[in-house]
Amino acid sequence: MGNGKPAKGNEKWGTHPLPIPFHPSPFTLHRFVLLLLLAALIAGCSALRIGYRQADIILAWRADDYFDLDEQQKRELDRRLDRLLQWHRYEQLPEYAAFLETAVRKAEPGLKHEHVVWFVDGFKARYRIIVDRGAADAAELLATLAPEQIVALRKRYDKVNRKFASENELDGDVEKRKRARLKKTLRQIEDWAGRLTWEQEEKIAALLDPIPLIEHLRHADRIRRQQEFLQLLRLRASKREFQPRLQAWLRDWEHGRAPEYEQLSSEVYEKRIQFYLAVDRLLTPGQRQTALQRLQEYADDCKALSERQPQARDMPRTPDRLVFF
Repeated sequence: MGNGKPAKGNEKWGTHPLPIPFHPSPFTLHRFVLLLLLAALIAGCSALRIGYRQADIILAWRADDYFDLDEQQKRELDRRLDRLLQWHRYEQLPEYAAFLETAVRKAEPGLKHEHVVWFVDGFKARYRIIVDRGAADAAELLATLAPEQIVALRKRYDKVNRKFASENELDGDVEKRKRARLKKTLRQIEDWAGRLTWEQEEKIAALLDPIPLIEHLRHADRIRRQQEFLQLLRLRASKREFQPRLQAWLRDWEHGRAPEYEQLSSEVYEKRIQFYLAVDRLLTPGQRQTALQRLQEYADDCKALSERQPQARDMPRTPDRLVFF
């Protein structure tokens, strides 16, 4: 304890490179599986299978990074993670595959407003299914936190908040913040569709520019949520009160937003949809096909991951260095 790093001498807690971009969260235990898929979709990464198969390692590492877990807590986390991931892999991933294949079919003729809304709402619904499944385990694990681990959490919050502010240039002027947003947006589009031309980049910049900046309000709301979580942890000794409130807090992440953020968030959401519809029309047939093919690959990965593996005695021996490939 004390350094927020995986414990030495414990293979499962060893250092492993993260295969995809990952946004840490205080409730990583139940958001990660869906966030893994979301991050893969946003990043255009082809390593979903590798990342999912290392999910227990990554989750445990991130939880320890936030809470500086002791050895007993790590063992308990491993046990509960194994159970959650088994359920998710064999009961949820087949449905994810069908969801993504439907998304491909909807998007093939051309993206429409209702398609985007359906897609976003679908992810929200699947996130809540994970929360409902895992909230009880999360509450029991969080109930074991010692005061010094809450201090570790506060320090971690400070670190990730500084990173968010830096990445979004929140201390800069409006133009600097817009450049940071544009850079991130172009990277995400290219991860999906492949290399953009200079002309496409110029048109995308012009489409994005009038959309209001919201990152400063998102930053403030992140801090609000963090403070709510810290307040909620004060109830962790009372199982009857803590678990339902934790579950509600995880499910209803939009509850309690400042009116200004709530209003602007709705406005930006609609304008972002229109923005991506316009970007879709800017893409060449080859770029659109690249994006659709990548989405289909994620559906195929979900299918492959959900197939039950043969028992160890029936499996051919695989060299250790190939275990994640």
